[in-house]
This record gives sequence, structure tokens and C-alpha cells, in this order.
Amino acid sequence: MNRNTSQEKTNLTYLTGIVGVAVLGGLLFGYDTAVISGAEKGLQAFFLQATDFQYSDAMHGFTSSSALIGCIVGSAISGYFASALGRKKSLVVAGLFFFLSALGSYYPEFLFFEPGKADYSLLVMFNIYRILGGLGVGIASAICPMYIAEVSPSRMRGTLVSWNQFAIIFGQLVVYFVNFLILGEHTNPVIEKIGEGLYSLNVAASDTWTVSTGWRYMFVSEAFPAGLFALLICFVPETPRYLTLKGNEAKALQVLTRINGSQQAQTILADIKATARQTTERLFTYGWMVIFIGIMLSVFQQIVGINAVLYFAPRIFESMSESMNPMAYTVVMGVVNILFTLVAVFTVEKLGRKPLLICGSLGMAAGAIGVSVSNILTLPPLLPVLSIMVYSASFMFSWGPICWVLIAEIFPNTIRGAAVAIAVAFQWIFNFIVSSSFIPLYNMSMGDMGSRFGHCFVYALYGIVCVVAAIFVWRLVPETKGKTLEDMNALWKKRQ
Repeated sequence: MNRNTSQEKTNLTYLTGIVGVAVLGGLLFGYDTAVISGAEKGLQAFFLQATDFQYSDAMHGFTSSSALIGCIVGSAISGYFASALGRKKSLVVAGLFFFLSALGSYYPEFLFFEPGKADYSLLVMFNIYRILGGLGVGIASAICPMYIAEVSPSRMRGTLVSWNQFAIIFGQLVVYFVNFLILGEHTNPVIEKIGEGLYSLNVAASDTWTVSTGWRYMFVSEAFPAGLFALLICFVPETPRYLTLKGNEAKALQVLTRINGSQQAQTILADIKATARQTTERLFTYGWMVIFIGIMLSVFQQIVGINAVLYFAPRIFESMSESMNPMAYTVVMGVVNILFTLVAVFTVEKLGRKPLLICGSLGMAAGAIGVSVSNILTLPPLLPVLSIMVYSASFMFSWGPICWVLIAEIFPNTIRGAAVAIAVAFQWIFNFIVSSSFIPLYNMSMGDMGSRFGHCFVYALYGIVCVVAAIFVWRLVPETKGKTLEDMNALWKKRQ
């Protein structure tokens, strides 16, 4: 039963402070995953200079997406971290991974390699540093929304967890802008196709600073927010639900009292204790459907294709028209994303989770199919640009924040750590599949259409998936608006 009432006395200053620190993890999530969008072309040019191997299109797709391997591993082990170390200490570990990755990606030659010389061994080391950052993203992506959900009053939980998605998109916007400033008057390198899946660097026509240095500055810029996050997270409390599961009810009550007031704290603690008599339960104690829905929410969030657009936005805009400034359009898209994420933040507790997901899915389908049709008919560049904006904006008020809200709240307390870890691991697995396959699919040629066939096919595919996602939500996903985390136990017991 939802015992929260409008008369609750919530310490908004304290709650806002600790949630604000936690959402910095979301900002780093967005920053780390989107930094590649500005750096990837300079990075490609750098490794095209290698003499001991041919840096292929497939290799670049893997290198651009290698952080996602760390994301998969990080999210998979996040359940162990969340249970063994707690939510707070796990986020400290994530912050350290972010920091070390930023420094290593900036200077992968450290200690072992000749400065500035591109070769296969350096490529391997660079990918190791990116995977290290991915570990941080994977841990933070699972535990940040879990932390926020576990400290938030139920009537505010959807809004506060949505702020984590806002921070992710804000982090992406910040890094788009930082990349834009770092590039400045410099230009992206000129890369020419020499065969199917093979490219070469036009040294004479390329800006040498962009090839040797620019991409490094983009990666190291993450060290500043990463260091701040690792420091500030040390000052937030552990979540009361984790403390209760570990038998530290006195400390849990202290945290609950500071957030909710003494009377409401006692009520919430009683609810937590009622569902936490067993600190561990089997994953399928509440049936297979809750796990299936959690996994499929994660899978659909990725296979709608959004991260392929976010990671490769400058390249996509550049392909639409040579007269466009791709970095400028990427910044514009980042601003649009921020504004539409705010739509979810301020409506999720009024409209509910399901309506936003269904509307967003249909809006994404319209945008993706619009891009596909624009490429088939060779329409003016403004039309596919607007279609991409519609596609991206629709994701930002729906699958972007709402998926994280649902993953953080649909699982019962006693299986939440393990279930969230599994769901988020699937999210990163499919993120990797989509992101690493995007460039080969996007550049795919067929007859007279040339590479336009790939442009049409990939967006048409995403549009179809978006329609399927809407049907999935309509038929299977429960509405959780207004329910406490403890209500999830009863909800899934009834569905067994």
C-alpha cells in the first residue's frame, strides 16, 4: 500500500543535495559515452598512420565502441558491488575508473610506448583505457538510479530518477560543447575511401593538430568532473534500504528521518523491514516475467538505435551536406535533447510511465522513417536533419529517462541488486551490438544507390523496432506511478 501522503515533511534541501551528487554519476555516464563523437574522426586519422597494420572500418567501429565492453562487464558486476560494498562505495569505485580512463585515453603511450607513434600495440592499450572507463559507466548506470530510487519518497521517485537521465543528456551536451571548443578553428581530418571497408588519411589536406592532439584533449577533459564526483560521493549517506538489508536499522532510520521526518521515517522503515526479512531471495522468486520485462526494457532502449546517432552525430550531419558545420549541429541536437528530457522530468509523475514510453516510441518511429525516406528520395538536407531531431527528442522524453525509472523501481527489494545488474548488462550488450554495427550498416552500398542504401536501411530498421517497442509497453509493462518500492513485492506476487 502507498502510505505516502501530501502532508509528508520532506527535507528537500538535504534530499536535493545527495541526489545532486548521485546524478553527477549520470553526467559522467553521458560524458564518457559521447566524448567519442567529437574525437572519433581524429582518432581514426591517427591510427590510419600506423605502418604495422591497416586500420579498417571494422576496427574503427570496434575502437569507437570498445568502452561498451567495459559497460557490459561493469553493469554485470554491479549487483555484486551493490550488495558487497553498498551503493555508495560502488559509486566511489566508478568515479575512480572514470578518472583513470580519462588520463589513459589522453596519453595511452604512458610508460610503455613511443609518444605519438601509432601502431597496433598502442591501439590495444587505448582500447584497454576506454574499457576501464566503460567499467565506470556500467557500474554507475546501474547503481546511480538505484541509489536515487532508494533514498527518494515514492511520490517524487519518478521525477528524481528522471533527473539522472537529464544529467546523462546534460553530460552529452557538455562534451559536445567542450569538443566544439577544443576543435575551435581547427578542422576534422580528410579521410578517403580506398576500398571496401578501408580508408586512408589525406595528410596534405588534413589539420595535423587534429590528428595528433585534438582527440587527446577531448578525452582528458573528463578527468575534471570525474575527480569531483569521486570526492563528493564520499560525503553522501548509504541508502536506508541497503542499510536495513544489512541489519543496520538504526542508521537506516537516521537517514530516513533526515529525509522524511521522524513520523514518516518510522512508517517507511516498517515497510522496508516487512519486505527485507530475507536479505537474499532467488532471482525468480517473483516469477520470470519481472526479469523478462526488465531485460526487454533495456534491450528496446538500445535497439531503437539512439546511441548510434549520439555517438556518431557529427559524422551523420557531415554526410547530409558538406555545407553543414557538423559539430555545431551536434550541439544544437544536444540542446534539443536537454529540453525534451525536461518534459519527462516534469510529467512522469503526472502522466505515468507507460503513456510517455508509447508516445515516445511512435515519435521515434516517425523520425527514423523520415530520415530513411529523405535518403531514398534525396530530399533537401534540412528534412533529414529535422527528422533526426524528432527521433532524438522523442527518445529523450520517453525511453531515455523512463527506462531507467522503471528498472530502478519495478524489482522487489530482495532481488533488486541482482535483477538491475542483469537488466543493465543486457542494455550494454545491445548498446555494443548497435553501436559497433552502425558504421558498417550506414556505409553499406547497393547498386546505383551506393551508400544511400545503408542510410535508408538502418533508419527504416530502427523505425520498425520503435513500433514493436510501443506494442511491448502497451501489452506487458505495468504502470508503477505512485507505488512504493515495497509495493513491487505484492504487484509481482499477483502476476505469478
